[in-house]
Amino acid sequence: MKPLRIAAALATLALGAAALPSVSGTARAAAPAAEAQAPATAEAQWIDRATVVWKVEHTAATAEELRSADGRTLRLTPASLTDAQKAAYPHLADRPAFSLDPRDRDKAATALRGPLAAVQRAADDRDHVLHRTGVQIPGVLDDLYADRARRARLGPVFHGARPTLSVWAPTARSVSLDLDGRTVAMRRDARSGVWSVTGTSDWRDKPYRYRVRVWAPSVGRTVTNEVTDPYATALTADSARSLVTDLADPRLAPAGWDSLKKPRAVPLRDARIQELQIRDFSIADRTSAHPGQYLAFTDQDSDGMRHLRRLARSGTSYVHLLPAFDFGTVPERRSDQTRPGCDLAALPADSDQQQKCVAATADRDGYNWGYDPLHPTVPEGSYASDPDGPGRTREFRRMVQGLARAGLRTVMDVVYNHTVAAGQDDASVLDRIVPGYYQRLLDDGSVATSTCCPGTAPEHAMMGKLVVDSLVTWAKQYKVDGFRFDLMGHHPKANILAVRKALDALTPAEDGVDGKSIILYGEGWNFGEVADDARFVQATQRHMAGTGIATFSDRARDAVRGGGPFDEDPRVQGFASGLFTDPNGSPAGGTPDEQRARLLHAQDLIKVGLSGNLADYTFTDTGGRRVKGSEVDYNGSPAGYAAAPGDALAYADAHDNETLYDALAYKLPATTPAADRARAQVLALATAALSQGPALSQAGTDLLRSKSLDRNSYDSGDWFNALHWACEDGNGFGRGLPPAADNQSKWPYATPLLTNPSARPGCPEITGASGAYRDLLRIRTTEKAFSQATAEGVQDALSFPLSGTGETPGVITMRLDRLVVVFNATPSRQSQTVPALAGTPYGLHPVQAHGSDATVKTSTYERATGTFTVPGRTVAVYAAEATGR
Repeated sequence: MKPLRIAAALATLALGAAALPSVSGTARAAAPAAEAQAPATAEAQWIDRATVVWKVEHTAATAEELRSADGRTLRLTPASLTDAQKAAYPHLADRPAFSLDPRDRDKAATALRGPLAAVQRAADDRDHVLHRTGVQIPGVLDDLYADRARRARLGPVFHGARPTLSVWAPTARSVSLDLDGRTVAMRRDARSGVWSVTGTSDWRDKPYRYRVRVWAPSVGRTVTNEVTDPYATALTADSARSLVTDLADPRLAPAGWDSLKKPRAVPLRDARIQELQIRDFSIADRTSAHPGQYLAFTDQDSDGMRHLRRLARSGTSYVHLLPAFDFGTVPERRSDQTRPGCDLAALPADSDQQQKCVAATADRDGYNWGYDPLHPTVPEGSYASDPDGPGRTREFRRMVQGLARAGLRTVMDVVYNHTVAAGQDDASVLDRIVPGYYQRLLDDGSVATSTCCPGTAPEHAMMGKLVVDSLVTWAKQYKVDGFRFDLMGHHPKANILAVRKALDALTPAEDGVDGKSIILYGEGWNFGEVADDARFVQATQRHMAGTGIATFSDRARDAVRGGGPFDEDPRVQGFASGLFTDPNGSPAGGTPDEQRARLLHAQDLIKVGLSGNLADYTFTDTGGRRVKGSEVDYNGSPAGYAAAPGDALAYADAHDNETLYDALAYKLPATTPAADRARAQVLALATAALSQGPALSQAGTDLLRSKSLDRNSYDSGDWFNALHWACEDGNGFGRGLPPAADNQSKWPYATPLLTNPSARPGCPEITGASGAYRDLLRIRTTEKAFSQATAEGVQDALSFPLSGTGETPGVITMRLDRLVVVFNATPSRQSQTVPALAGTPYGLHPVQAHGSDATVKTSTYERATGTFTVPGRTVAVYAAEATGR
């Protein structure tokens, strides 16, 4: 994911109450004197009903206490954290701790429902305050309420025709229901902190919000918030109100929904995934009757759906949809959306005017990737034909049906690690119901934003519950077949394993789905305030190994492309982009000797990737050493970290950073012909497609998709993002300089490229690349050797017979059971002699021998010497003919 356009919201949070706009539907009472003195920070942390952690030094001359709004004092005495507390709060393990006086512990629940301060005073003078700060309360809320609240069914729940609405708001002074313009009282359960009310059958599909009177630390006062339901199942347009909707209502089930037959479930280790943004898919498709909508996937004769069916027949098994839940940055009614006011197509290929025109309407157009979650369990309204009401549920289900009919299962990209806003912002939902609980707080009480946005805290019981409950709903009610977690490393490993356990419990007989067949994978990056397990054991690459939940592997991706996503000079080359074998002249490349050394190390990284990133896979590296995958270095980390095939997900590009075509455009020599650029693209894709374990590619990458060199197109509109299925429409390259916000520093490199005729492919290159890629997918799908179930099976079947000090720079020769695969990334024809195979009959694999790529058909094999000769920038797969093929 990438940072979103929420700078204004973050600035509001930083400026505090004085900067807050008036909030629609929110009444703010005048603050009483006690509230007016609320501390600006919250450095004390009340971690359970008996313990406060606070970084102050206790002496004989000081006394520490909590003071509540009603003037009560909760006395504190110095204490030590237990081993269990230190394990639960590792970032607090070395901090001073205080124990709440047993005589005051029954005051906790009342104190938590108003302003609270931790005070250090002089021991002999109550009015002599030495230090005063606010109090963080998530830990004590979990201790008091979570056991009971975890079992509650929140949001709208129907018992027959009667709905019950429930919301967890333990710190609220009162909660009522605003139902279709009238106020309905709600009852609080003191043991769980849940407020609920049961209605009548005429409540069905009525709009509602909760009216929550609660202390809000971000503004230092008690407020009455009218706020939508975080457990909403349906919404009015622009998320203004929740709807009392029953997802089991037959009116929301399209014809054939209950009897829907999905394509055969594919194990995660064999998944071949197309990552796709819903609007990108069809907005520029002239053959689609529903451009930019869920229903575009029901247009079975559109160019886009025809292409997805071709991929499915070749071995693609899943379509991964970028965020399709309700998000916060797109006007949902088409009549409210704006369009760029320029004739974009008439502007020069290297002009800065296209991006300027697109940026002028970006905040109000119909485009955003959607990594700005608002209501995580409701389909996004801007993709529906009518966003106002539960009809979007029906259309989302029809999309799932359309993909299934095309032979594809559905994966959802889900974002629970952050929200679009926090505090008293209009777009804040969770934090206006239980302020200071759902968002992860830093030491001073401010909201963590390392995720780009106000971070959430899935380590807290009720945020973790929200994640699990939401995903179970998507699986049961929408028949989603897999989930990709955005910034999964910001979740506890335990939270993701709880998701796995909950999904595994779903059965066709009871729930209509086989939960065990649902695949899970995510971004296991390690950074921010949670890095290195600072607060919990994270769901990062190394920790998820062996869980059956995959993480994206950046190792081979960087080796194949070259450099990294944030290089100042984007021309740093890699295996597929000509490093050493076809240098582009950039000074960032270094000397020829340095390039050669980097290339050979890149080849070792790719070999680890081809093994499925296995930590214990053993091979000879290019230095002649016998090494394990975990002993190959990747920027100071082990290249191999997986315990079994399926732990690591291979990819050469995704929505983040430049498309593969654009990355190669920067890195290949400027004179590289379009045909060679297409071949380099297929070769790069092959390193992921032919790996052990799952692989993902961005939609359109097989068609040489370009975003005109944009490295972060999350808000770049249709002009830069739309997919072009018809080759005569081009591949998106040369649509102007990419948006300045994230690309201006690269404009000096981009400008000459965008007008370079050799960088603009035509139909022969576009269709040729797609056909060659599909041939490789067919081979991967039909040859069982690519689907090893265990690390031991990979070790036995996979080898690199020419790896060592004599390895050819730019060529990897892989032996896999009865197959030999030669990846020749150099621009010239190369021969690879494997003496151990001399006398063994091999021939080009039948799929390639009868396939779409004329160049690969010129590959040869000399049986007498065991020599495989492969054209430049080509992947050739050979099969031993002794098997009877």
